[in-house]
Amino acid sequence: MFEVIGKVVTGICGKRRDKNIIRGRVVLAKKNVLDLNDFNASFLDDLHEFLGKRVSLRLISALHLQPGNDLRGKVGKPAYLENWITTGTLVTTGESTFKVTFEWDEDIGIPGAFLIKNNHHSEFYLKTLTLENVPGQGDIHFVCNSWVYPAHKYKNDRVFFSNKAYLPSETPVPLLKYREEELKNLRGDGRGELQEWDRVYDYAFYNDLGDPDKSPNYARPVLGGSSKYPYPRRGRTGRPPSKSDPNSESRLKLVMSLNIYVPRDERFGHLKMADFLTYALKSVVQVLKPELESVFDSTPDEFDSFEHVFKLYEGGIKVPEGVLKDIRDNIHAEMLKEILRTDGEPVLKFPTPHVIKEDKFAWRTDEEFAREMLAGVNPVVIQCLQEFPPTSKLDPIVYGEQNSTITREQLEINMDGLTVDEAIRKKKLFILDYHDALYPYLRRINSTSTKAYASRTILFLQDIGTLKPLAIELSLPHPDGDQYGAISKVYVPAEEGVEHSIWSLAKAYVGVNDSGYHQLISHWLRTHATIEPFVIATNRQLSVLHPIHKLLLPHFRDTMNINALARQILINAGGILETTVFPSKYSMEMSSVIYKNWTFPDQALPTDLLKRGMAVEDPRCPYGLRLLIEDYPYAVDGLEVWFAIKTWVRDYCSFYYKTDDTVSRDSELQSWWKEIKEVGHGDKKDAPWWPLMQTREDLIETCTIIIWTASALHAAINFGQYPYAGYNPNRPSLSRRFMPEKGTPEYDELVTNPDKVFLKTITAQFQTLLGISLIEILSRHSSDEVYLGRRATANWTADLEPLEAFDKFRRRLEEIEGMITRMNNDERLRNRVGPTKLPYTLLFPTSESGLTAMGIPNSVSI
Repeated sequence: MFEVIGKVVTGICGKRRDKNIIRGRVVLAKKNVLDLNDFNASFLDDLHEFLGKRVSLRLISALHLQPGNDLRGKVGKPAYLENWITTGTLVTTGESTFKVTFEWDEDIGIPGAFLIKNNHHSEFYLKTLTLENVPGQGDIHFVCNSWVYPAHKYKNDRVFFSNKAYLPSETPVPLLKYREEELKNLRGDGRGELQEWDRVYDYAFYNDLGDPDKSPNYARPVLGGSSKYPYPRRGRTGRPPSKSDPNSESRLKLVMSLNIYVPRDERFGHLKMADFLTYALKSVVQVLKPELESVFDSTPDEFDSFEHVFKLYEGGIKVPEGVLKDIRDNIHAEMLKEILRTDGEPVLKFPTPHVIKEDKFAWRTDEEFAREMLAGVNPVVIQCLQEFPPTSKLDPIVYGEQNSTITREQLEINMDGLTVDEAIRKKKLFILDYHDALYPYLRRINSTSTKAYASRTILFLQDIGTLKPLAIELSLPHPDGDQYGAISKVYVPAEEGVEHSIWSLAKAYVGVNDSGYHQLISHWLRTHATIEPFVIATNRQLSVLHPIHKLLLPHFRDTMNINALARQILINAGGILETTVFPSKYSMEMSSVIYKNWTFPDQALPTDLLKRGMAVEDPRCPYGLRLLIEDYPYAVDGLEVWFAIKTWVRDYCSFYYKTDDTVSRDSELQSWWKEIKEVGHGDKKDAPWWPLMQTREDLIETCTIIIWTASALHAAINFGQYPYAGYNPNRPSLSRRFMPEKGTPEYDELVTNPDKVFLKTITAQFQTLLGISLIEILSRHSSDEVYLGRRATANWTADLEPLEAFDKFRRRLEEIEGMITRMNNDERLRNRVGPTKLPYTLLFPTSESGLTAMGIPNSVSI
């Protein structure tokens, strides 16, 4: 069945046997190309090659077993990569293509897998193997995308399978044992500290955020494994416990921060931009943060006018010479170009955020303040107001009276003649409510330099389709104790005088709440943290041969890596998040408490919109949902993307699962789902809302939620960070003073210099510089990003119908792009562009690299 090239071999018994040659093409990237710091890698690998220590591959039959009772497919003779020393490398990708020639017995049959053994000094990144012109089969593709370390690092030779998908019960018997053993290797044995070449996916609690060995002030509670602090699991590293607390994992030294363990194939891609992003994060933490901190500790400075803030983007802030030298000595060269823009002298200068490009002060309008709740960086919290006054779910025995003090009279003066009851009945009142989420932590938060409130904001839907803020309630704990309830004050809009300045401050306090909740809950918890257990379980329980593994794999790219980096330098005790966001040292603890209310089914966009009262079921409308705010850009675009994903998932799953029984009898799928519920999200294992995973509809909905969360939801709340919050006054992350009261010097200053008081109240200069340095990095698309509807490798499956369904998905996303462009040009849809002239493109599927405010990457990759 294979191409015979005329070679005849005589066996030792005198019988003639035909030998066939299969020619192959291997694409890989050598370590010396990827790691410019390892100058010896190329020489040592070439020396090993010269000494006969080569890279060997052996094909495995998908049709015939080895003799005996091993139940493994027949294995062919070793073949070797040809011309290792002389084969060139593509400059653009760092990839090399090698020929390999296999000698293959005709009676072995179709190759379904291969073993590879790396006898060189260094690892390499194996991308693909293609067997060319196999008679009756055509080309057979093996999509590898994996690091292969020297053979002595492994107990068994590495195995890779062809791109054909099989349910466990349909796997060819000769491949079944290899399939099972590969999953066993990926699970590990749960012991020891994991090394960079290990491929182990395992679980741990979030017990590595604190650093009690450094100081008691850096101790943090363990998140996960308790009813008090439940949390999704993260990837295990196996590092030993700290000396001060056996329940806390020891931390890496800061200089080793990039070496935190994740399975090697989960690390960032090897292209330049991905590496740049990694070094950029490290540079901000290790160099920029301490240097700026030292400057502002010794010479505290404030933004004293908005013109002073604009200098960050127009002229830059001069860097002291001593700081400049340290930055130049320690920061990666490419990062240095981005941090230090020069125009006569070195300065810290940032790109102009989109929100002030067209109009420097449109962000201050009430219309833009409200519009960003529908089309900004955090459009996933606003709710339809169902009752008045708003009530609290906090325990009154512990916290006393917590219901809202907003009155009907305060609202109805700006409601176009409607009463509150009429507006609720017509579903025209909405609320941005952070009271219950933040209030329990306020007393502790405000014992620090932070001075924050818990806020409720009520808004009115006008006939022109935009929201108008009616009132803001700011609450503080009672000075005599929690049991006495909240001390609340209500503020209403004003257009001039000191009342206008007070209203501007009230909106800023709401912005602080929204900014902290966005980073901790909408962004970190709901995407980064909740997706990681799915990444781990998929690799532990679903073989690469499994169709659901092939479906989900692109949506897990780089997630474990960015999460590990975050635990090491961003969300850790004293990290950038604690430094720049108002809950400070209580940030992650607070996200744990809010995780108590997380439910998996509610992550479906239609369910979320219904639960928040932003939509109602209506069979007359597209997708059976009617939005209460017709021009709600996140929801309008999101529903199109959601149902495009769901249609793709349905088409794909229906090819492999013809009946519900196929789902319930899939042993790997059932193990996967059981592990997600009982281990990955183990603190929620007894929740009644988990899908049963007994029907095709269970599977389709589950996979749609996972893909939506990792791709579109993350894009909507991540890539608008710099466009909206790169100008800090629009989305301050800290507040340092309470609202000025009449009769105080602060109030008198508010009367005479309201802008200065505003800037002295919100985020200070040091935290502003640090915060926007971070979100500029996090808002960038890397040059090797893979967007929704695209795949990194064309031959990701051998099955034609799924490929056709995927092409249909891609075309549907292109249609959605056209739809978004048309809506952004429709002047009747005022929420899509708004006073700032910033079009809503965060759910526009594709993008160029850089700061674009658009594009849906497949995964939580930054």
